[in-house]
Amino acid sequence: MENKIKKIIEESILVKEKLLENSLKNISQIAELCIRTLKNGGKIILCGNGGSAADSQHLAAELVVRFKKDRKSLPAIALTTNTSIITAIGNDYGYDRIFERQLESTANKNDILIAISTSGKAKNVVEAVKKAKEIGIKTIALTGQNGKEFAKSCDVPLIVPSSDTARIQEAHICIGHILCELIEDNLC
Repeated sequence: MENKIKKIIEESILVKEKLLENSLKNISQIAELCIRTLKNGGKIILCGNGGSAADSQHLAAELVVRFKKDRKSLPAIALTTNTSIITAIGNDYGYDRIFERQLESTANKNDILIAISTSGKAKNVVEAVKKAKEIGIKTIALTGQNGKEFAKSCDVPLIVPSSDTARIQEAHICIGHILCELIEDNLC
């Protein structure tokens, strides 16, 4: 069992080392876009499915409540939290539209969308990006190495160099925490 634990931790470290080597510019671009969005009166909107839904909610909470500093609340929303809206849209329009329909009612041109999909194949996340483009808001992709096509559809892509969902999600939350810290440092 200890060998398995060691292997998992080593794999996680390796993915983060690759991020360190290849993704500093992208993470910096995303942080700058988030900071500029908030300074201009916009909000950060997040979406994803499963573990990525949980990551969306986690990061929105860090921004709305606090990360490391006691400060004014920052505007962020996860499109994964209102079960009445999600189930009504799913029932009336189809599950593929649960995020894009919400964007239609809540997003404005000052906002940004952080679209999280480990595979890059989540149809409802892809549709959210399309709707964001229609609205005219910037899009950020957090995905894994199999999500390259999805990443191309976004203004700022960040591809975690792994195809293992757990390792990708671990990297996504690390990236999210980095963003929260940079946002707080710059705005508070």
